[in-house]
Amino acid sequence: MTQAPEMPEAEPVGQVADAPKANWVDLYAPVPARPYLRLSRADRPIGTWLLLIPCLWAIALAGGVSGFRGWDLWLALSCGVGAFLMRGAGCTWNDVTDRDIDAQVARTRSRPLPSGQVTVKAALGWMVVQALLAAGILFSYNWLAVGLGVASLALVAVYPFAKRFTWWPQVFLGLAFNWGALLAWAAHAGTVPPAAVALYAAGIAWTLHYDTIYAHQDREDDALIGVKSTARLFGDKSRGWLWGFAALTLVLFATAVVLAHAEAQRPLAFVVALGGVWAMGLHIGWQMRRLDLDDPASCLLVFRANRDAGLIPLPFLAVAAWLG
Repeated sequence: MTQAPEMPEAEPVGQVADAPKANWVDLYAPVPARPYLRLSRADRPIGTWLLLIPCLWAIALAGGVSGFRGWDLWLALSCGVGAFLMRGAGCTWNDVTDRDIDAQVARTRSRPLPSGQVTVKAALGWMVVQALLAAGILFSYNWLAVGLGVASLALVAVYPFAKRFTWWPQVFLGLAFNWGALLAWAAHAGTVPPAAVALYAAGIAWTLHYDTIYAHQDREDDALIGVKSTARLFGDKSRGWLWGFAALTLVLFATAVVLAHAEAQRPLAFVVALGGVWAMGLHIGWQMRRLDLDDPASCLLVFRANRDAGLIPLPFLAVAAWLG
């Protein structure tokens, strides 16, 4: 008796093409909530990590200057929730503004708006809900941090349009995605010293590195529809630019460490903190050796690996703060 062949398991209805398979949204979220969670990229947590990591850098490095406080635990946890909410609101806004472009790109046409899972009106309502929840967290901080948080909305609003008028939209993403370095430092210390600005600049350079890699997935579709990106701008010279952005990230990060520890007179703590920057550099070097810019799967894998690259300095910075 011949055994009937097993049928392949059906993919969840509405699954986004570039989301990880078997993600928690597709497996466990209530069906009515799934399109909204997909709008927020909850099925792809890498963006939340990349938004949160500069905040954690700032808390850890600022703690090395003035010591950790009980407030910092709330600050770290609330930055995590805030990163999830504001990344969700920003991605929802991005999808609203890009819905016609997304419909023309193979990787993005399955997103909730171009695929018809959600209406524009419902998406805007969802964006407002997420932003209001994030505002509730923001207003638990000091007034300098609140002001910085409100100011960041201009960057969030402009970013989706950047690829229409500049070859450098990744700069605008960097400005928005790393704003948390300034905000979290202000929330911890009540000031934004030069070390925080250097850390912010390091994050922008890092974003240019990882988001240029990400943009290489879509460079052919982007060329057909006229969307600009650093991946298209650099073309065959991209590897050289990526090495340059990596080097700039590490130099600026080291500068932030030097500025933060300049008055502390704690040589061991200073060396440990710089060790974190060095370890991050080793990971980025590994990324570059593995990266194949002509293979979208390789680009996505290496892009996602930047979560680990960003987390690597944190234990070094935390130990340096403890040594102080």
